[in-house]
Amino acid sequence: MSTEVLLDGDRLRRRLVDEGPYTALDVVAVTGSTNSDLVAEAGRGAADRTVLIAEEQSAGRGRMQREWISPRGSGLFVSVLLRPGVPPSAVAWMPLIAGIALAETVERTTGVPAGLKWPNDLLLGAGDDWSKGAGILSEALAGPDGMALVLGMGVNIGQQREELPTGAGGLPATSLAAEGATVDREEFAADLLAALAEAEGRWRDAGGDVVSTGLLDRYRERCRTLGQRVRVELGGDADLHGVATDIDSSGRLVVAADDGEPTAVSAGDVVHVRRS
Repeated sequence: MSTEVLLDGDRLRRRLVDEGPYTALDVVAVTGSTNSDLVAEAGRGAADRTVLIAEEQSAGRGRMQREWISPRGSGLFVSVLLRPGVPPSAVAWMPLIAGIALAETVERTTGVPAGLKWPNDLLLGAGDDWSKGAGILSEALAGPDGMALVLGMGVNIGQQREELPTGAGGLPATSLAAEGATVDREEFAADLLAALAEAEGRWRDAGGDVVSTGLLDRYRERCRTLGQRVRVELGGDADLHGVATDIDSSGRLVVAADDGEPTAVSAGDVVHVRRS
């Protein structure tokens, strides 16, 4: 079983607010969903770069309203409210930028090989043996003061393999502990949020340009969906089958479909189809 060591909100505030790039940071023992809480706070005018971390979520959620299991003290369940001022067409890049920060932080701090499954999953493992270690959820909110984004990340840290549920999209679930890493959750939270601020800051300063900032190349380098045979579930019976060949500058997955026509997909559930 994972060992519970609680996060120290005061220490994190000193590092990330008093001395760092964030405006506000709170750590709560339990809430329904950190994303839902910050969506509500955004509507009440909460500041850009507000952070909320929960030790436990009772109603955590991922893409397509999937449940995200968030047991107390076992992971990092964090949401960030951002008001980046980028064009609406750039907003789709937010979960991909979070993925860059997450994968790079994992490898830098733990040595565990990390990749990304388009558009919002962290993969841990080596070779073709990848498992899901984290999920990302980005929600855009239009308001009188412009676009706000609430970005949530749920990272499996301390769970042992037998404690983990089955991942979405047919992927097995894993955690940093299950991959052999010993992680201080507080240090990991500080490192991840600092990395997110660096990547997101580049993006907003460039007006959402992912090419000149190098973010497109950084994502492509980490994206394990590229080169894979995939099935993209678009809803109903409209599945797309083919090989994922690129991520374009709009953040779309480009699939060389079996009928020979390249198709750029902006949303959909992607399944990596293992070759027999």
